Amino acid sequence: MAGNSKRTIIQLESTAGTGYRYVFTKSKRLHPDRVEYKKYDPIVRKHVIFKESK
Repeated sequence: MAGNSKRTIIQLESTAGTGYRYVFTKSKRLHPDRVEYKKYDPIVRKHVIFKESK
């Protein structure tokens, strides 16, 4: 997917403690630090903060 590009594959893990994760790519140039997004966690059926994990 992100073979030879300037984007890297990351995982976002739920802060609700459910272990649910989203996987997508981010731009290394625009977001060099770890990112946080508020996304839907279907296990707790709420929008929670997801943090980038390695």
